[in-house]
Amino acid sequence: MNVLLLAAVASVAALSVAWAVARATGDGGWVDAIWALSAGAIAAAAALWPASDAALSRQALAAALVALWGARLGVYIARRTAAAERPDPRYERLVAEWGGWNARAWRFLMIQAATVVVLALAVRAAAVRPEATLDARDALAAAIVLAAVVGEALADRQMAAFRRDPRNRGKVADRGLWGWSRHPNYFFEWLVWLAWPAMALDPAVPASWLTLPAALMMWWLLNHVSGVPMLEAEMLRSRPEAYRAYQARVSRFFPFPPKPR
Repeated sequence: MNVLLLAAVASVAALSVAWAVARATGDGGWVDAIWALSAGAIAAAAALWPASDAALSRQALAAALVALWGARLGVYIARRTAAAERPDPRYERLVAEWGGWNARAWRFLMIQAATVVVLALAVRAAAVRPEATLDARDALAAAIVLAAVVGEALADRQMAAFRRDPRNRGKVADRGLWGWSRHPNYFFEWLVWLAWPAMALDPAVPASWLTLPAALMMWWLLNHVSGVPMLEAEMLRSRPEAYRAYQARVSRFFPFPPKPR
């Protein structure tokens, strides 16, 4: 059984577990936590899967980087979900359309399982670059992942601190990184997937092009499907005037200095 098939089987199993947990708890937030943890673990395993011409040092580096990303994100979402007063509102709306955590919901989660395979394939393609020793491209990839993980963690901490302050009830977070991007956590989430082309992309090596689909897919998902659109729709419903003013001042995705008030 090859590494791609193993990744597919593991992804289906992990997201089936996520479906069962969400069905039992009624909270789709657990889906995102299990997705992140399983994506990191499956991609790390794919990186370490034996390859005859691969350097173990590069495989280990790729595995460690993607495992760090998955563990940080998964644990953060799990803690947030456990502490939340209500289920994730994004999934609440979807479940209302589905009629519950039924077979339709499971089929939707299988789409998320497919994304895990795409991500694992990118990490695998970077991990098996045939050069024997680590070099500047590997260092650049590590720097990108570390910057992205730290940036996303900082954005999450800033948002958590904002929400804890009762004086901010009904307001829109526009401090720190959130004053430069309306979705800095999503920006840094996407940045992680630029590390693998940085590590391995070579026009002369056809397999290295497999590092690109993950970055393109994450860009599309975060900007046009499950990330920015769903969150902005929720914010416009809950605090329309404040959020429209925030939209007028602050960049949608890429961090830029805000416009004057």
